Amino acid sequence: MVYRIYVEKKPGFDGEAQGLLHELVDLVGIRNLTGLRLLNRYDVEGIDEELFRSCVPTVFSEPQVDVTYDELPASDGAVFAVEFLPGQFDQRADSASECIQLLSQGERPAVRSARVYLLDGELTADDLAA
Repeated sequence: MVYRIYVEKKPGFDGEAQGLLHELVDLVGIRNLTGLRLLNRYDVEGIDEELFRSCVPTVFSEPQVDVTYDELPASDGAVFAVEFLPGQFDQRADSASECIQLLSQGERPAVRSARVYLLDGELTADDLAA
């Protein structure tokens, strides 16, 4: 079975998302963009649910600065994800897989990661293309 978790920085710790928002508004000129959220998505295969749940606060997130979701949060704007192609090295997924193996003292599970972008605002097709 494949288990999925979404991880997002809490407000105040989301500097990367806020920096990207300002860059898209100021430099790219997407004036209708009112908010941007960045989430890391992890898909894990080859472990049981109990191990997966124990890895959420230790491997995939830092409870002090992160919020985790079992499902993608709702968004009024555009949503898209970016992930590595098969065969490309994914450092984030490889590190997570290695940490899970260290915790379980068992086989190394398959982990894939993606970056999910949630854009808020009245965005046009030209805004999204930019």
